Amino acid sequence: MIRVLLVEDHALVRAGLRALLERAGDIRVLGEASNGQEAVELTQSLKPDVVIMDIMMPRLNGIQAAEHIQNQKLSAKVLLLSMYSEEGLVHQALQSGAKGYVLKTSVSEELLEAVRKVALGETYLSAAVSSIVTESAFHPSASQSQNPLDNLSPREKEILQLVAEEHTSAEIATMLSISEKTVEKHRANLMEKLHARNLAGVVRLAIKYGLIDKDR
Repeated sequence: MIRVLLVEDHALVRAGLRALLERAGDIRVLGEASNGQEAVELTQSLKPDVVIMDIMMPRLNGIQAAEHIQNQKLSAKVLLLSMYSEEGLVHQALQSGAKGYVLKTSVSEELLEAVRKVALGETYLSAAVSSIVTESAFHPSASQSQNPLDNLSPREKEILQLVAEEHTSAEIATMLSISEKTVEKHRANLMEKLHARNLAGVVRLAIKYGLIDKDR
């Protein structure tokens, strides 16, 4: 039996995915989470075989959560779901340590196949994503190698997302259990690294490089 943690911030989508997974017979959903931080915490406590996780979520997105799971050397394999197949986003996802990337437009039996392969330690990519990876291997794009977010620390990326979601420094300090002064220091550092003058510039970059959902 493959033990799965399901992470998706839209309750209806999460319910649909759970129904699909539980009909398979060989997959058991251990729990659910609605943001990346919950995903990391539940991965620590539930110890699933596979974490199925949407990329675009509040608090920590799926890519950041995957990085946390890998850095903590947790055994769970991460399978990311996304509406988007942009090369830069795929590149970030694979760098985060994720073992799979499935497009939401094709979620059905493909998701079950992906879960089974990822549980075995194999890598699974939707066909469209696989072609992007193959193409970029032979023709690396300038955008892939010049992503300014690559210059940020994991903590700076976390704060960047929260800033882009319009949380105040006081709110971020409470959420991350750090001082407001530390938040302001990280905020100043990341804005300097990104050459962003104001919140609008930060939000544009966060959307452009897939840190937050462009449709939100």
